[in-house]
Amino acid sequence: MTGRFNLIDLVVLLLYLGGTTALGMWIGRSQKTATEYFVAERSIPWWAVLFSIVASETSALTFISIPGLAYTGNLGFLQVVAGYIIGRIVVSYTLLPRYFDGQLVTAYALLERRFGLGTRRFTSIVFMATRALADAVRVFATAIPVALIIGPALPERYAMPVSILVLGLLTVLYTYRGGMKAVVWTELVQASVYVIGGISAIVLIGKAVEGGWSGILSQAGASDKLQAINWYTGFDQPHTMFAGLIGGAFLAMASHGADQLIVQRLLSSKNLSEARRALIGSGFVVFVQFTLFLMVGLGLWVLYEGRPFAAADQIFPTYIIEYMPHGLIGLIVAAIVAATMSTHSGTINALAAATTHDIYLPITKRAPDDPRTLRVGKLFALGWGLALTFGALLFKAQGTPVVVIALSIASFTYGGLLGGFFLGLFWSRATQRDAITGMSVGIFAMAFIVFAKQITAAFPAMQNTLGGVASIAWPWYVLIGTSLTFITGALMSFVPSSSRDAAASSRSR
Repeated sequence: MTGRFNLIDLVVLLLYLGGTTALGMWIGRSQKTATEYFVAERSIPWWAVLFSIVASETSALTFISIPGLAYTGNLGFLQVVAGYIIGRIVVSYTLLPRYFDGQLVTAYALLERRFGLGTRRFTSIVFMATRALADAVRVFATAIPVALIIGPALPERYAMPVSILVLGLLTVLYTYRGGMKAVVWTELVQASVYVIGGISAIVLIGKAVEGGWSGILSQAGASDKLQAINWYTGFDQPHTMFAGLIGGAFLAMASHGADQLIVQRLLSSKNLSEARRALIGSGFVVFVQFTLFLMVGLGLWVLYEGRPFAAADQIFPTYIIEYMPHGLIGLIVAAIVAATMSTHSGTINALAAATTHDIYLPITKRAPDDPRTLRVGKLFALGWGLALTFGALLFKAQGTPVVVIALSIASFTYGGLLGGFFLGLFWSRATQRDAITGMSVGIFAMAFIVFAKQITAAFPAMQNTLGGVASIAWPWYVLIGTSLTFITGALMSFVPSSSRDAAASSRSR
């Protein structure tokens, strides 16, 4: 092998890839129904669901980008993570009981009960488009360190495409065969691998710096790198207590209450009590995990003496190549791969579930447990897996940390989705027309806000008009989108609608 990635590292990486793929295929060897394929017959214990939720949130974005946030800033991101815990608690006592009040497979079936089939289809399509974009970014992020390692062995232009194809296609293979059971149980293995990788980095960085972690914390403290609380109350900074607790809570409410990726795992739990325990507990585990990876970033800042990098996402991968011993390099790369394979596999299954239950079954009128439904569901999983993999090939590297890009994509539509759920829960006058109108307005308004920075960059003359909008930090996106959706839907409910629409709404209740 060329570079520092030698035969030992290759063997470790291949053993992981082969073992995970084989495990996923073995677990899913005897599935007979679509319910088993998509929600594991609601038989997964709460602790497995908990770590599955954590693993699904821990793609390469966490492993690569979070250390970069601490390297270029401080520990302020933990304020957003604290908001994640609050958001999970709210979901556990509002939306979660309604998901378990019936045999639901997708989150958007709840909206059909309240508003009608059109709302279910609309929200499911919005979820599919957003999740597909965000996951393509995650696969791209994972390929960065892999490409750095195998780059010397391939022409530069082929390193990234080859890395993306290997990662994407292996995940497609076991997800297609194994379904939700394969997703959950392989995620437990994957979570263990990347946690070991993060702890190993902490230990090695401490040994590489004079004075160990006492020295690191001393230098970081002297430079305000340990600052974790910022009481600034403006809307233009993302890592503040104000933005973190409020904006982070709304982001978690959307991602864990209105996103099929997480809701599907919760619906795989044995009952409501276990699902609630898994959801709330995952928030505290995620907080500890983010702290671990932020500390890696602080250690690297001291080790590299704050030297600038072309992109924040290159900092940790560069350390892996330059400092890690052989064997552990292979394990760390496996950890990075593990993080994204877990999210990628869950996304494929969630997209297939939404396509099957929200689009295909209502059209064909087939029963969920019809044997043909399982076959079609697997084909949708295969199709989505290939689409996400090839979508990652189209993404181009940018200076912005990949984690910020992915969260911005998610926030783009999360507000509209969460606003639709809140409208159904808290505004009894709302009909299907009101919900779809409200969500459409919320999503289009957020498109304007998210792209305001690009608009002002392309047309400087609009800086005075759009400057304030362009400066809004990403944690506020979901709250803004939710508020616009709810207010628009509520106002629309006072506008006279056709009797047919009113009757449909009444029946859906």
